[in-house]
Amino acid sequence: METTTSPYPLRLTGELSPPLSRGLWLVKWLLAIPHFIVLFFLWIAFAVVSVVAFFAILFTGRYPRGLFDFNVGVLRWSWRVGFYSYSALGTDRYPPFTLDDVPDYPARLEVEYPESLSRGLVLVKWWLLALPQYLVVAVFTGGAWAAWTGTGKEWMWSSGGLVGLLVFFAGIVMLFTGRYPKPLYDFVLGMNRWVFRVAAYGALMTDTYPPFRLDMGGDEPPTGTAPDTVAPMPAPAPS
Repeated sequence: METTTSPYPLRLTGELSPPLSRGLWLVKWLLAIPHFIVLFFLWIAFAVVSVVAFFAILFTGRYPRGLFDFNVGVLRWSWRVGFYSYSALGTDRYPPFTLDDVPDYPARLEVEYPESLSRGLVLVKWWLLALPQYLVVAVFTGGAWAAWTGTGKEWMWSSGGLVGLLVFFAGIVMLFTGRYPKPLYDFVLGMNRWVFRVAAYGALMTDTYPPFRLDMGGDEPPTGTAPDTVAPMPAPAPS
């Protein structure tokens, strides 16, 4: 019997896209350095925008649309880089340098714009209500990427913790067997989805509390129709 769940305002997808190189993941930390530099400054801006949005919501009950779209873009960019690198290793296609949605990129993220937000809830949701979620996210990410802002700790994209450990195991499996185990991939994507839901909630982008639920799989909701493994680039045929 299938269990139906309500869609969360943040939708995160990741399409495991072959062919995947056996060894490219060993140097993706180097290839992704330009993105890491850009994201460092984007997350500083993300924190500033979240503070401005805090006061806007407090006095008007609305999240300014331009600021909202910018923060969605930062989350989207972070997810693409994480999907390429050490939050998933789900693709070898280099991430684009843009805040906009790229429909043909295998990693996508969207957040539904709220027409109104609670003025009172904004005072407590980012620290008191979200505290249990932060503890869970700390296990997933290792708590390596957190920024202190005027509204509290905004959880940022990270690849440490349990996510990083399992992605490392996936890389080792690919290196020696040439395949990415699909159950492991689904579990990693579920944890990433949880992390970004909490990030959006903590950044005041929704009043919908993140569910304590691991929605696994690359699709949302998961389809469960993909094969068990996806083979990377095949070796050249012998002459």
